[in-house]
Amino acid sequence: MATRGMMVRVGGNSGTVDAAEAASLLGWWLEAGVDTLVAETPRAWLRTASPVQAASDEELAPAATSLAISPASVDRQALSSLEEFHGWLREGSDLPLFQAGAARALPHGPANAGIMLIADLPDRECAAEGRPIGGASWELTTRMLAAIGFKPEDAYVASLACFPAPAKRLDPRIAAQCVDDMKRHIALVAPKRLLLLGEGPARALTGQNLLQARGRIHRIDHVPAVVTFHPRQLLQRPSDKAYAWRDLLLLMSEEVS
Repeated sequence: MATRGMMVRVGGNSGTVDAAEAASLLGWWLEAGVDTLVAETPRAWLRTASPVQAASDEELAPAATSLAISPASVDRQALSSLEEFHGWLREGSDLPLFQAGAARALPHGPANAGIMLIADLPDRECAAEGRPIGGASWELTTRMLAAIGFKPEDAYVASLACFPAPAKRLDPRIAAQCVDDMKRHIALVAPKRLLLLGEGPARALTGQNLLQARGRIHRIDHVPAVVTFHPRQLLQRPSDKAYAWRDLLLLMSEEVS
């Protein structure tokens, strides 16, 4: 017997999902503490308050490295296509946090995506998988995407850098290179929306920590962006899923061309 699909429509995106996908996204909604897409009272989208207990900067800050940037740097602005940029990410030796022989967490997804996810620095498990977000965190991410009307293959997913980092803070010079590289990356992808996952992207691209940056629309080179928790933090603190759901709704409330 054929299984009927269900129609999902949030913020102008719609699509038909099968029973398994429907169960997954409904599971996310329930875990986020919601059972309806539309609240009965208006939302104060621009209010910047969060009852979440702020983690310390040491807990949330991206890790650092003592490695120097290679003097033989590629001119990122000369990389005129996303394909060329991907080639540099796969082969370059002047990437932030580069270590010879280390696994790389490489981006995936289509250009001109409806949504681009920028995750915090990958952990070693993600790098070993070759993906910015992996394992249980990726499973949760796909459910979050489904809840706002996106298939995982239709989202572009990248991380602030391709390599994990040792235990200290990012050197300011390397952090600045991460920002420059990511802005070039965004320009080549040309997404409709940006979702910044975690403390590192929040600080790098908005100049604020995660809790300060949440709750409003930012503009990164004219692309609307919202900051929320990294999925691995949501797995550690399930109570934050309700706040992440509000962030997703906020992002989808922004009209895009």
